[in-house]
Amino acid sequence: MRDLLIVGIFVVFISQAFSRPYVGAYLWAWFAFMNPQRLSWGFAYSLPFSQIIALVTFLSLFISRERKQNVWSAQTVILLLLVIWICITTIFAANPEGAQKELTRYLKIQVFIFITIAVITDKEKLKNLIWVIVLSIGFFSVKGGLFTILTGGSFRVWGPDDSFISGNNEMALAMLITLPLMYYLYLQENKIWIKRALLVSTFLTTAAVLGSQSRGAFLGILCIGVFFWWKSPNKFGPTLIIAAVALLIVLFMPQSWWDRMNTVESYEEDESAMQRINAWTFAWNVANDRFFGGGANMHTRAMYAIYAPNPNWVYDMHSIYFQILGNQGWVGFSLFMLLGISTWLRCAWIVRHSRGDPDKRWATDLGLMLQVSLIGYAAAGAFLSLAYFDYPYYLIAMSVIAGKLIQQPNDGMAPRQMNKRTDRTTK
Repeated sequence: MRDLLIVGIFVVFISQAFSRPYVGAYLWAWFAFMNPQRLSWGFAYSLPFSQIIALVTFLSLFISRERKQNVWSAQTVILLLLVIWICITTIFAANPEGAQKELTRYLKIQVFIFITIAVITDKEKLKNLIWVIVLSIGFFSVKGGLFTILTGGSFRVWGPDDSFISGNNEMALAMLITLPLMYYLYLQENKIWIKRALLVSTFLTTAAVLGSQSRGAFLGILCIGVFFWWKSPNKFGPTLIIAAVALLIVLFMPQSWWDRMNTVESYEEDESAMQRINAWTFAWNVANDRFFGGGANMHTRAMYAIYAPNPNWVYDMHSIYFQILGNQGWVGFSLFMLLGISTWLRCAWIVRHSRGDPDKRWATDLGLMLQVSLIGYAAAGAFLSLAYFDYPYYLIAMSVIAGKLIQQPNDGMAPRQMNKRTDRTTK
């Protein structure tokens, strides 16, 4: 039954993607974040959905008359340079097969990031893209939040199988990044029942993040909470939310959760923390010794024997920063950091150029919430190997799209919305 449902929904939307390439972008995001085929147990599990989406979207780009916009900005130029650099470092990779596999996946992601920027040409399409991502992650986070509350936080929340976010820590980061986008949709929504559903979803997603028992995600929650409170003109709402989260922790989280969080301070007594430090030192040594870095998936026993303080602890980098540093060397690390900083500045520019304009209030809200999501990724990502994950690149794409839309004479409105405004003006 699940297989038929997934295939049925897919057929409905892929047929629309032939004439509307932005529908292909929505579908790609849906399968990237939710992996709905992994929820089935039959023939749909291994169907080549992504390949079909890619083929149809490429065809649609050429045959559709839908408007496409210029993809170039400071962020996309830096991103392209990073992609080119990763292609170069793959040639010199310590683990050629593993690096090539990661490069193939990374290139697929980046191609659709550029396609998404090109085909999301008004604020309604952008809002719909955010809905697709929020619903995809929200499916797991709402379910996980209920599970956490009903079980008293005694068990961890996991992500979809065979995906970037299958692990509890990785899923926690994805949910953490989604929280600000949920709040953005709440701010844009007029229907009371949808606003209430989003509020409940935000609460349950927070519970799911805590229920993942991820120390990195807990640090991320603290960071976005402080930033959110600091940036809010009215401190009452954020204070209420922070108090609710604190109450949730006190009432529902078991002793095992507290014990795990306390290891952040006593890291020298925690073996997993020492393994991380060993991996970080390994990445640092590789970057200093090899100009092109070690390439993706370089964490082999042979490489650890050369560069790690303890060669017996062979793990991945457990940090977006050390992952990029070790994999791509100092050049790749510099491009990665420059990409993050430029995206932050782009969001600040969006807020500065839209604040005070009622027609651009959506952009002000989005710029701020994207900054909150970036903080969550930067903080929680310090303990996770998710430098190649789709999500941060979608945040970059959203910032590029929003920046382009607020510079348009019609404020990023779809043609139908523009006609309605014209009708009201003439009346």
